[in-house]
Amino acid sequence: MTDQIGNFVQSNDQALAQEPQLLDAKWDQAISYEAYLEWIDQLLAENKTTGDNHSEAMIHYTVMNRHRMRRIEKYTDLRDDAAAALAEIASPQDWLVLTEAWCGDAAQSIPVMHLMAEQCENVRLRLLLRDEHADLMDRFLYKGKSRSIPRLIVMDSGSRTTLGVWGPRPAEAQKLYESAVQEPDFSYQEVAEELQKWYANDRTEAIQRELTSLLRGIEQNEVRQGEIQQGLQG
Repeated sequence: MTDQIGNFVQSNDQALAQEPQLLDAKWDQAISYEAYLEWIDQLLAENKTTGDNHSEAMIHYTVMNRHRMRRIEKYTDLRDDAAAALAEIASPQDWLVLTEAWCGDAAQSIPVMHLMAEQCENVRLRLLLRDEHADLMDRFLYKGKSRSIPRLIVMDSGSRTTLGVWGPRPAEAQKLYESAVQEPDFSYQEVAEELQKWYANDRTEAIQRELTSLLRGIEQNEVRQGEIQQGLQG
């Protein structure tokens, strides 16, 4: 048993040592928010979405998500505490998001991340498709087991040290989802609709609060705070 534990720790240490190299390589492959939107629009023009599933349902989800993203871009204002937290960022950060165009949660949160990044000269935002970068996704599983997206990885721009992780959705929305999936008559379609209603009523308040909390934890040198303690460990 001791040897097994020792091997696990060694393996984990090796993975952590390799993480900055992986993040550096992935950052170079990632695209801007604007390029991501252009890509989605091009795919929709071809009656496609991201990934391999181009079913009518998946394309419908993607169309709805573009409407949601446009609405959030048009009507969302940054909270005062979020603006203050962004202004306090002392060292440059790179925000890397794992996503897919058909993901309803991503459509609700990524425009907010973009808005925050646009307000801070020390933050750059780029995106990757989850299904094309499974190696990175598997390093940042939700609660160590789920490939849930979106997944925001906040890293130091120079060292590529991971400072924090957020996602796939605000805590209150996550509770709604986890409660729904326990029901014997669980329907993904129904819970997806309930989540979108929740997002509409919340008006980005929760994600702004949670990202603000994450940023403040980082600036207080609580490295990998927020999700390293709350998410990757459960």
